[in-house]
Amino acid sequence: MGELGVTGMRISLEYGGVGADCVSTGIASEEIARGDFNCGYAVMVNGLLGEMVEHHATEQVKEAWLPPLAKGEKILGICLTEPECGSDAAALQTRADKRGDEYVINGQKSSISFSTVADAFIVFDKTNPAAGARGISAFMVPADSPGLERTDYQDMGSRMIHRGSVFFDDVRVPVENLIGEENQGFYKVMNGFDMSRAYIALMCIGAAQTSLEETIAYTKTRKAFQIPLAKYESVSFPISEYWAKLDMIRWYSYRALWLRDNRLPHTKEAAAIRLGPKVAAECIHECLLLHGHYGYSQDMPLEQRLRDVIGLELGDGTANIQKVIIGRELFGKEYWVIPASGCPSIMACKRSLSPVRRC
Repeated sequence: MGELGVTGMRISLEYGGVGADCVSTGIASEEIARGDFNCGYAVMVNGLLGEMVEHHATEQVKEAWLPPLAKGEKILGICLTEPECGSDAAALQTRADKRGDEYVINGQKSSISFSTVADAFIVFDKTNPAAGARGISAFMVPADSPGLERTDYQDMGSRMIHRGSVFFDDVRVPVENLIGEENQGFYKVMNGFDMSRAYIALMCIGAAQTSLEETIAYTKTRKAFQIPLAKYESVSFPISEYWAKLDMIRWYSYRALWLRDNRLPHTKEAAAIRLGPKVAAECIHECLLLHGHYGYSQDMPLEQRLRDVIGLELGDGTANIQKVIIGRELFGKEYWVIPASGCPSIMACKRSLSPVRRC
């Protein structure tokens, strides 16, 4: 994949990448996921992190990591989620304290893709705990840094992604490894997720589309009561319905990426297509059922695709969280309401980026 250039789609020619736009990178995400869903991670994650490093890192970090990332020689992971917070990224507990010409990182990250195979991680930490979301910074942290440990999870799907936890015990990184300005990391990752959500949707659509095509071919030849299954409306109708749903999500995903390429607002569009993994999982499930007992066997790829796609119903914010984002975009930030834990009324939340109202 590195030789083909697909691992460096969003990295410029200057650093050995392709310099492709977001729409082209989306096409690569979808088409590669048609063949192997897990290989699509190399396009999606590299697209997100490659763009982040190139736009915000120091020249020293760019030169060290972008060329091997573009060539597929190195793997980067992103460390954001923690045991106590996922969607509420502003509630991070991992700390990075500046001591002279370096930062010292302490804490734990969980649900990290490539946890035990990445060569380095972009780690998001609190550098000003009192400032909430305005006190988060990002760092490039080599995986072989003293004090860094990692473990694998035993997941039901996407096993080659090696999701797990990463632990930081007095891990020291030089100030040059700060990505962007101090206390500005939250905004960089949130902006990048608007792009990666579209890649995720297209990966899931690719896996579901292949499943749909296989099922169409199978039901033309498999017979029940001497009649091909494809002639029964109970078979053709759900296939037709899922084809329509997949195509709508596909084109809306490309619309979101086109908007990003043209530097137009696309946050609510990116949030809306987070329904893609759910629809894709339902489609693959239906295809599995239409294959009968063969579909349930590991001799066919349907069961693996189903397990893999379900995992991305979680990544980059669940569909329910996206409804909050869409509502905020539609009504305006001044109507963004966040319930305070343990309080019967709606209170001002210190982690909120905008005012909230009492009920």
